[in-house]
Order: sequence, then C-alpha cells, then structure tokens
Amino acid sequence: MHLYTHSSCLRHSAGPGHPESPARLQAVLEALDQDRFAMLDRIEATRASYEQLARVHSPELIALVHTAAPTQGYAQLDADTAMSPDSLEAALRAAGAVCAAVDALIDGSATRAFCAVRPPGHHATHATPMGFCLFNNIAVGAAHALARGIERVAIVDFDVHHGNGTQDIFWRDPRVLYASTHQSPLYPGTGAEDETGAGNIVNAPLPPASSSFAFREICRDLILPAVARFRPQLVLISAGFDAHYLDPLANLNLGAPDYDWITRELVDIARKHAHGRVASSLEGGYSLTALRQSVAAHVAALMD
Repeated sequence: MHLYTHSSCLRHSAGPGHPESPARLQAVLEALDQDRFAMLDRIEATRASYEQLARVHSPELIALVHTAAPTQGYAQLDADTAMSPDSLEAALRAAGAVCAAVDALIDGSATRAFCAVRPPGHHATHATPMGFCLFNNIAVGAAHALARGIERVAIVDFDVHHGNGTQDIFWRDPRVLYASTHQSPLYPGTGAEDETGAGNIVNAPLPPASSSFAFREICRDLILPAVARFRPQLVLISAGFDAHYLDPLANLNLGAPDYDWITRELVDIARKHAHGRVASSLEGGYSLTALRQSVAAHVAALMD
C-alpha cells in the first residue's frame, strides 16, 4: 500500500489559531509511524499539473490560487480560507498526491493508497476556493482517473461537513458517483437528500448528536447499496474524521471503530467491482487525539 505526503503540506498555514493547522498532519504522520505501518510504501507527492487541475477547476480559480499566495504573512481568500507562502506548493502537492495514487492503482503498482495531505479539498467548487480548501484534491484525482480510461469512479465522503465542491463539480457527470454522509444542519448548508444531480449524487444527512448506530444504519441502507449498484471501477474516499465525538467543530458521535468499519465495507465493494482499488485522501478532523486514532484505524483497514 502506498502512502503519499509532502513536507510542504506541513508548512502550509492558514494563520495562528486556525483549526486547519500543520499540527493536524503532524498527528496523522505520527499515528502512521508505528511498527504496524512499517510496510507502507512512503512516496513523495508530485505536483498536480495545470491540465489535471483544469479538468475540474476554472482558469480563474487556478490563477487565483497561483497568484494569491503571499511572499510573507497571510492572504485571506474568504473568512475561513487563507494562504501562506507555502500554501500554493502544498495545494499542488495535495492534488498531485491523489493523481499519483490513481496512477499507481491503474498501473498496478498498488491496490490501496492513502494521501496524508493538506490543505483539504472537498469544499473547493469548480470556480471558488472555500472552507479551508484551495483545489479539490479528490475531484482532481477522479477526473484524472476518467482521463486514464476508468469509466465509473465512486467517491465516498464521510467528512462531517458536506463536500459541496465535489458535488458541484460532478453534478451532471454520471461517470462519477458522489455519496456523502454528513451532519445537517452544518456548514456549508448543502447536502440535502433531494440534491441528486444526474442521479449520481447520494446525500445521507445526519442530525446533530447522531450516534455510531445511526451512521452505520444510513450507510447500510443508502450509501453502501448505492455504491455497490454503481459497480465502480475505482473507489475514492474523502476521508474526514471530524464526525468523531471529540471533534470541536461538529456534533456527531462516531469513534475510531466506525472508520474501521466503513473502510472495510468500501474495500469489500472495491474487491467485487474495482479489482480492490481504493485511494483515500485526508479531509477534515480537528481533534488531534481523534485524528491519531481514526487515521490509524482507517489505514489499517485499507492495508488489510
């Protein structure tokens, strides 16, 4: 199994006190620096190319992210989203990591991959960076898979926030299934059940304070059957861990065993339809304790 990351992802900063901090990725890498993860093939993420980015983002968004990065201090793109001098490099490497993972899975050098990268991506729409996100890493990777000849890509997003950007990008593209479970109401305010795109969008909102039982039930009843019916040739995961009960930015009650469970369920579907191919990319998760526990459970399940 491949692990993609890059040192620039540790240097990107959105400002002092911002919840999307370098400490998040440091916690993830510490969690994976255990004997049971010694077999991970650790690979430096490459940069996404302009062509890869332009498959999902407007020229204006790409230009904005390239030109807004300051030489010192911070550049504020919106109330939540800022760039530091290292942010452009980090964003290019984060999107590039998912493309490299997709290549490895298609070319057969790996069956599973985890991209330990930041900034996260799933709020970035076709035309707007937002919600801590600059480029939509998982969408860039999915579009790259389509360009490589994959006909059906399933993206499963279990971040506590709805991936409005991913939904926006693939709203009318039946080659991509986007299936999300998330807290509602909560930022960004999208992800209602009746948002179905071209029949390829599946939203499973959960009310605040929902339990592990409710999460697993809605996955069994809605998310997993939809993914299985789609018969994906590649499974991608927007792996946010902020539905954990310790997370300070939301109010769901999942624990590390839930991330183990949903990962194993998705791997089973991938085995049946996608030659076992699963690539996952880090999204949210703002309790460092929860991140360590959850990422370890998720990656261990991918490895198994």
